[in-house]
Amino acid sequence: MTEILEEELAEEDTQKGRYLTFALENEFYGIEIKYITEIIGLQPITVVPELPNYICGIINLRGKIIPVMDIRLRFHKQSRGYDDRTCVIIIEIMNLTMGLIVDSVEEVLSIPDSEIVDPTEVSMVINKYIKGIGKVGNKVMLLLDCSKLLDIDEFEKLK
Repeated sequence: MTEILEEELAEEDTQKGRYLTFALENEFYGIEIKYITEIIGLQPITVVPELPNYICGIINLRGKIIPVMDIRLRFHKQSRGYDDRTCVIIIEIMNLTMGLIVDSVEEVLSIPDSEIVDPTEVSMVINKYIKGIGKVGNKVMLLLDCSKLLDIDEFEKLK
């Protein structure tokens, strides 16, 4: 039992401070690695009536039905056509697996806590989806709070 706990803690420790980065236009975002299960290419999406416009529908991923969110639309950005760089990042939040459609996936970065600023310290950037602002070289990386991508009602509808 102790060995299992030690393995889990070691895995958590190796994931701490690691973010998968992706782009929307010229903006860069990061998601903590611990939420990501895989990255896939765009799949055929089945539209489901009466979902918010940023929930594109559902996909069948190896027999599992997964809701898919277009991050551009969730962030109130202009819609654009998908291309060969468009990816779906599969995440798991509170026992809900869902896909996030992004323009492109960039890389996995380690961002130490000392290089992350709380968004409340930058008065212009108060956004419920952003949990921190990472400084990576001369770039700014907006770090997402995956648990806030859906409110409780949306979460219950998709579960």
